[in-house]
Amino acid sequence: MEIRDYMSKLGKKGGAKGGKKAASNLTKAERTARAQKAAAASAKVRSRKARERKKAEKDQGGR
Repeated sequence: MEIRDYMSKLGKKGGAKGGKKAASNLTKAERTARAQKAAAASAKVRSRKARERKKAEKDQGGR
C-alpha cells in the first residue's frame, strides 16, 4: 500500500503541472486546434446523451 500511495502522490504532483506546461510549449494555432478538438468531442457527447434522453422519453410515452 505504501508504493501505491507514493505513486498516487507523484502522479498528482506532475498532473497538476502537465496541462499548463504543455500549453506553454504550444503555439497559439496549436492551442486553438486542441481547444476546437476538445469542444467538438464534448459536443458529440452532449448530442449523444440528448438523443438517448429523447429516445427514452419517447419509449416511456408510447406505453
